[in-house]
Amino acid sequence: MATPTSSSGTDVPPVLPSIPLTKEPAPGSADQSIGNLVRDVTSHVSTLVRSEVELAKAEVTSEVKKGVQGSIFFIVALVIALFSLFFLFFAIGELLAIWLNRAAAFGIVFGLMILAAGAAAFIGYLRVKKIRKPERTISSLKDTAQVLGNRGKSGSDTPELSR
Repeated sequence: MATPTSSSGTDVPPVLPSIPLTKEPAPGSADQSIGNLVRDVTSHVSTLVRSEVELAKAEVTSEVKKGVQGSIFFIVALVIALFSLFFLFFAIGELLAIWLNRAAAFGIVFGLMILAAGAAAFIGYLRVKKIRKPERTISSLKDTAQVLGNRGKSGSDTPELSR
């Protein structure tokens, strides 16, 4: 039986029913009907698919956790960089104060920051303006709704879906 965590610290998926790797003792397999054989095959395929889905879910969950943990460090780095910009702008203001009045130097830095923020906002506005509604998905959903709405009704008004 698997433990929730292995010795390497990674999560181990829960133990699931699986298809046996050895031949099962089948009493009178020659006497089984086609229906029983189909039922057995269906059961085994169903178990196999569920096991594969659970394995994929466990692997993806583990990888997503790693990604989230890594992205937290990127967010922390971004926050530190943003707070550090204050000191950069202050240094630029002090540098300009060598040649200009101190108030004028910091006013110039402030104006440059406002211009940069305005340019970023304008570029963001242009990008958001390009967003379109998902026409193909809406069309497909309308077709599906129409087909399902006409289901069970007799008549030739049912649209054919073509792709």
